[in-house]
Order: sequence, then C-alpha cells, then structure tokens
Amino acid sequence: MHRSFFAMILAGVAAASALVAGCGDRKQVEPPPRATDVAPVPQESSLITVPIDADQQIVTRLLEREVPRTLWTIDQHFDRCIAPQKVKLFGASVKVTPPIGCTIIGKVTRGSIRLHGEGRELVAAIPLHAAISARDIGGVLKGETATGAAMVYAHILLGVTPQWKATGSVKLRYDWQTPPGIDFLGQRITFTDRADEKLQPIMRQLEGSLPRELDRVDLRSQVEGLWKRSFTSLALNEKNPPVWLRITPRKLIYDSYSLHQGRLRLRLGLEAMTETHVGQRPPDPSPVALPPLARSATDGQLHFFLPVIADYAQLEPVILRALVRRAERPFVLPGLGPIAARFDKVTAYGTTEGRIALGIVLAARPVSGAVSETRGLIWLTARAVNAPGSARIDFRDLQVTGDTDGLGGDMLLQLVDNPAISAQIAASLTQNFSHDVEDLLGKIRRAVAARREGEFVLGGTVDTVEIGTLGAYGNGLYLPVRATGKANISYRP
Repeated sequence: MHRSFFAMILAGVAAASALVAGCGDRKQVEPPPRATDVAPVPQESSLITVPIDADQQIVTRLLEREVPRTLWTIDQHFDRCIAPQKVKLFGASVKVTPPIGCTIIGKVTRGSIRLHGEGRELVAAIPLHAAISARDIGGVLKGETATGAAMVYAHILLGVTPQWKATGSVKLRYDWQTPPGIDFLGQRITFTDRADEKLQPIMRQLEGSLPRELDRVDLRSQVEGLWKRSFTSLALNEKNPPVWLRITPRKLIYDSYSLHQGRLRLRLGLEAMTETHVGQRPPDPSPVALPPLARSATDGQLHFFLPVIADYAQLEPVILRALVRRAERPFVLPGLGPIAARFDKVTAYGTTEGRIALGIVLAARPVSGAVSETRGLIWLTARAVNAPGSARIDFRDLQVTGDTDGLGGDMLLQLVDNPAISAQIAASLTQNFSHDVEDLLGKIRRAVAARREGEFVLGGTVDTVEIGTLGAYGNGLYLPVRATGKANISYRP
C-alpha cells in the first residue's frame, strides 16, 4: 500500500526513536539543503491590435472633388420619335402620316457621395439621376420629359506598402438588375454604358490621387512615434501583488483600413514579446528602429504569463493552521484507540531537485493511559505536484528524516499513516493557490478592460486560462498560469 504523507513522517520518527533507545544519544539530523534558484519568467509572443484613426473626410472630400457633378449629357436627333400612322385599306397597311423626328436633350448627374464600410473595403455610394426631354422638329410635339435613377457603388480597397506608402484600388458595381433607362416615345433611352464610360476613367484617376491624399497624413511619422513608445511596461495590478506587462515590440503588421464610428481606422498589429513581472516595475526595453511593415491579418491575441509565487514564509502558517484544525479531533488507530496529536511549528523552504522541505514539530500520545507523549522534529522533502490544468496539489516521492524522544515510533507511524493529515496539508495549499489565481485573474481582467498609461489606452478581455505545472524554487512555491485574450492599444495623446 502506498504510504501517505505522514506515514513517511512517522517512519522517520520510529527510526529515530529506535536509534535513541539503542544508543542512548540523540543523533543530530541535518536539515535538507536550501535551494537558491528562482522561478522562470517566460517570454510570450503576443499580437496586439493597434488602431490608428483619421478623419474619413479625407476620402469623402477627394471623391466629391474628383467625381464631377454632371457625368454626361445627350443632345441627339432621332428620325423616328413617333412612328408613322397606318390604316388598313383593301386588306393592306397604308401610311397616312410620315414618321416624326425629334431631338433628345438630357444629362446624367450624381448626388452627394456617402461613404460606409463593408468588411475590409470602403464603399462609396454614388447616386445617379437622369433627366431627358424631347424637342419636336416636326412641329407636332409640344415637349415630353422623363427621369430615371440608379446607384453606383465604388469599392475602395486601401493598403500600405512595406515602406509605409498608401495604395488604393477602386472597382465599380451597379445595383440594377436590368440596364437603367427611360421608356420614351416608344423607345428605350439607356445611360448604362455612358455612365460606366465616364466613371471608369475617374476611378482609375482616383487610384492614383487617393494614396497621395492619404500620404499627406504622414503615416510613418505617426507610427514611428507609437513604435518607440510601445517599448514600455504597463501596470496590470498596482499592489497585492504589483504586476507589470513588459512589452518589447518586434514588428508591425498591416491588416486593413475600415470605417469605425465615423473615423477612417488603420488597423495594425503589434507583434511583441510580453513578459509578466511580479514586484517592482521592470525597466523599459531599449527601442529599436521602425522595421518595414509586414502584411497579415490580425486578431488582437494577447498572451499573459501570470506566475503565482507563494513565499514559503507565507505558506508556513497556512499549513500549521490546517494541521492544528485537524488535530482538534483524536485520530483512531487500530489496536491503540484514540490518539491525540499536537502540531507546534512548521518550517518550509525549497530544496534541491525541485522539492519542497517541511520541518514539522509535533507530539502524540494515547488519549487513555499513562503513556507519555512522543515528541519529534520531522524533516520532510517531497515533490509538490498538481493535476493537469488544476490548482489542486498532491505530494509525491516523500522522504523523511527526524529526531524524536520516547519509544512511541509505532504509534506515530500508525498515526501519520492516516491519509487525512497529508490530505489536509495538500488541501490547504490548494485552497491558497486557487484563491491567489482567481484573485489575480480578477485584477487582470479589470485592468485590461480599460486602462490608460500615458498616451496609450489598453483595452481587452481575458478569455482562456491555462494552469501549468507546480514547482518548488528557492524564491517560493511556483504555479505558472497562462491567460489568452484579445487586446488593443490605442494611441490617444
């Protein structure tokens, strides 16, 4: 049967008791060596959405200027505005009036251009209006007028080159199912081809003028300032404990332009190394020159590394309270009956090979009878482990040495072979770490929801949490926690 946590402790006590009885002298047991290593702080690769906003009127004003109000006009003579009138005479069709000609005069104009977003494209809606009238040459018609309308959509796809120069392409789309036109005096007057004929050269001209207009914003200078300021540390939690997110940018990634709440938004992704530091604010990384712009989609994914480190001095009273609480009830041992135990002191620290050392001062005696209590100092080393993805803690590979007085080794062995004691210690540490993890995650969630740091506003969510493998180091019992979420940093001076 696998020996429990305290079975191994009492085995050590029994061995020490036998040694005392046989030799008459107490053997001094050396405490386990203290570890000097520290828990690691891994670097995570994160992709932070960095939106840069500009006035959408940059595009709207350019469209209004480049697309003329009058797209085309018509002034054309038609010989047969009214077909000749016929009658049947002796079974044959005979013309009684000649065809009447006329001149068609009209124009197609566009209304105010409306800009909106559609996916990664900007869409300019251009309303068209046609008005056509006829002037009678034959002196018969007094004048007829007809109107028609259609909508043209200019799909604008903006981009940025690796050298930070704006690019643009424009494609037209019409919303009609049949070519728009006017049924006038028995014939169809259309303006589809002519509208497209006039608009296509304008759109090609826009593909050249739009990037030049956007370059006037001087995107590189704006981004360069943001890039340098991104080498920084953001406060995720101010105290108990202080937590900092240290950001070291690696490259900037272009995603797309879009319209957002009336603003023209350039969506960039900042790929950076993120390190989470607990304690004092770490020094800012040294900035490097702005690299060429990369092209890829961004999802704003952010990785936090949250080291939950419990100082051993803080764990000692936690473990002692758990043992004292359990000792309020006697332990019933086969053949010995109720046994009273007392736990006086716990010393904890990290030792070699990733193990935790616990020095426990305890005493035990039968509840009935005149047998004096057996006392001892037990040094326990064990590997603290947790279940995958959980803060629940167990102890494995127990090793025990210690000093005791009296001959109650068998009693102590049976006492600590009771799994309730080792389970009590593990449960106390589990509760401690579970509380620490939830408390820290709650603070991080509140911090990233909306936090200003100088000229930047950090916003985001914590979506998933992954608990790593527990380890004992010189600076504490260490539980690595990784959290993933969505985040963006807005530059708002």
